[in-house]
Formats: sequence, structure tokens, C-alpha cells
Amino acid sequence: MDRTVLHSDLNNFYATVEKKLYPELAGKPIAVCGDKEARHGIVLAKSEEAKKFGVKTGDVIWEAQRKCPGLVIRPARFSEYVRWSRAVRDIYARYTDLIEPFGIDECWLDVTHSKIFGSGEQIAERIRGEVKEELGLTVSVGVSFNKVFAKLASDLKKPDAVTVAGREDVSRKIWPLPVSDLLYVGRATAKKLSSVGIATIGQLAAAEPSFLKKFLGKWGETLSSYARGEDNSPVRNMNETADLKSIGNSVTYREDIYNYEDIKRLLYVLSESVASRLNASGMGKADTVHLWVRDKELENYSFQKKVRPTALCGEIAEAAFALFKSQYKARRAVRGLGVTVSGFDKGVRQMTLDDLSGEYEKKERAEKAVGEIRKKYGYSKIQRGIMYEDRTALTMDVRGERLVRPGGLDGEIASQDEGEFETGPFEDE
Repeated sequence: MDRTVLHSDLNNFYATVEKKLYPELAGKPIAVCGDKEARHGIVLAKSEEAKKFGVKTGDVIWEAQRKCPGLVIRPARFSEYVRWSRAVRDIYARYTDLIEPFGIDECWLDVTHSKIFGSGEQIAERIRGEVKEELGLTVSVGVSFNKVFAKLASDLKKPDAVTVAGREDVSRKIWPLPVSDLLYVGRATAKKLSSVGIATIGQLAAAEPSFLKKFLGKWGETLSSYARGEDNSPVRNMNETADLKSIGNSVTYREDIYNYEDIKRLLYVLSESVASRLNASGMGKADTVHLWVRDKELENYSFQKKVRPTALCGEIAEAAFALFKSQYKARRAVRGLGVTVSGFDKGVRQMTLDDLSGEYEKKERAEKAVGEIRKKYGYSKIQRGIMYEDRTALTMDVRGERLVRPGGLDGEIASQDEGEFETGPFEDE
């Protein structure tokens, strides 16, 4: 039996919440923007009225104002957006406990066993109506038999709409769409596929999986399955806890990164998060460091290396940085970074020469002392010197679930630079 999966996407979420908080903004073109003084004054989200003037996510503030002279600029208020997001999820919870967030404004819902409330389409319409009536927000909901196609369906009609894409609709509604509309197909991948004559989702579905694997690597095989509707990934309960096999964090930065110092700084921010969580998890030390990189064209890269068992921020960060310098061969600037550790010893390990020398314990004591100071006086009271070159890095919450939502804040990549460096972006330290 097919599952019934919904994907609910709050329309222009940040901008709409601003209008709910300030009713006098109704009908006006508004843009929620980053802090200009902190060097990231770009559009994070925009209202429907602003979209009509061509305002886009990623526009610099002056550029957006030039397109729309009457544009109202609002600062981002993330605590408010989280509060409203939780209120929406409370409505979703009336129909199922299988709710998997995909960012602050999107969720998948599995309503396969919620037939008491009607069909998938009927439940989607009820949710759309209740969110609008009770909260004054609008959602676009996709209904399908898996997560990938439900997400795609929710994008087909916006705002404030329900779109169904059942198995009988795949050849008519989904396969004629551009391959770039498929979840996880970025611009670089779409360009590669176009070079071999694959321009639509249907053409991707019809391509030989073995060719796609050879052409795009293992990811090509996965995309082939997605295009054919063979996504079997479950919708997970947002409170579900799984057997811990890895600990990581990632960040999508406010602007494209072109030099090693900025890369190193962000890797330390991420490693602080990872080390903090690892030490709190009781999983002991990790013997493998993984690095994820997303370039400005949305191409993803993954690297890993074995290290001596460690739970130290400095060692995790240096291993990740070494991986970046040795393995990242692309010439394009970087937009996203992630650090993950795995291979936990759970406190059971063999004695090594480092243990005998006491070198690891000295570093461990120093990091624990820093941790105690932060616990008492706040994270920002004691920082590594590398952080002081970037004010934003000083304020990042290293224990946060996500430092910045990947993919931008309104479902798009916020990039201020679409060009390439002639000589390659990264310079030696």
C-alpha cells in the first residue's frame, strides 16, 4: 500500500510573520534583511508584493531598494519566527505525530494512518484552512506517495494551495518538469545533466542508472531513484531519538567564502559545536573526522580521515582544515561547510603513547576549563583568537541545532556573487 505523505511549506514565512506582528505593513512590499553593519545586509525573505518588483533572496539591500523604491526593510527576528513555526506544527500534530521539519518553515507529514480525517488531499485542505484561519499564515501543501514528490508538488502552486501528485500523475505532472525542480538537484548538477541531454525529470528517470552512477558518482544513482519515484525514506517524528552514530554541525554562510582564513575560522566554530556535543553525549572519543563542503554552485563534496581518538575542538578543527586544503580541488568559492565525527570508543580504548606523555590530557584540561568559564559567564566571554577577525563568528551559538539554515532562509540560496575568480578563490595563509 502506498504511503500518503504531505509537504507543507509556509509562504513567505518571515515576511508574513512581520506583517502579523505589525498590521500597518499589510499590503506593503517588505523584505526581511540581515544586519548591514555586520556585513551581511542582504535580503533573507520577501513578501509577495516585493516579489512583483523583482526583489530576490540574496539581493543586497540597496539593490532591492532600487528595484522597489517603496520597499520596507525589516530586521530578522528569529525568536518570533520559531514561536510561530511551533504554533503551525501544533496544528500539524492534530493529524499525525510523524512530522519531520525541513527548516523552520517546511515540514513533511506522514498521514497514511490518519484516514479518520479523510484522504491526503482532504487533510491537506484542512491544514491549509486551519493555519490560515487560526494564525493568519498561508501554506502550500503537496500530497504524494513519498517525500521527494510531495516536496515537488508543494512547489507547483503557490501561495495558499494544495497540489496532489499521485502515481497516476507522475508522467503528466512531474516528468515534464525541469530536472532542476527535483529536490537536491542544484545548478551545477543540472548543468552537468544538461550536457548529456538530460533536461527534464522524465529524461532523468529514463536514463540508465549505471550511466548516472558513472557520470555523477553514487549520488547519480540516488537521483535516478528519486526521479522514478522510488524514494522510500521515512517521515521521522521530530522528537525521535536514534542510535547515535555520528555528531556534526553545518553552516551555510552569509556570503561566498574565498580564502583559507575564513574557512579555518568557520571550521573552528563548527568544531566547537561538535566537541561540545560529543563531550556531553557520553560517547567518549571519535576516531574519524568528516568534512562536507558545498560550493557556490550547490555542488556537494564529502571527505573523511582517520585521526587519533579525540574529543578536542582543536584537533577536530585542524583535521577538518587539513582535509579542506588537501582534498577540495574545485576552484569555486564555498557557501556551506559541515564537520562531523564518528567512530566513538564509548570510553573504552587502549593506552597509547599520547596517554603516557600526558599531552592529550593537558589539552583536554585546558578545553574543559574554557568550557566551565563559558558555562558560568556565557560563550562569548572567552574566545579563540581566530574568531576576533569576524564579529559574526563571535556571536554564533556553538550548541545550536543549526548555525544557519542550509539553502538560505526563504528556500533559496542567498549569494551576492555569481562570478568566478580568474586565478581560483583560495590563497595560501
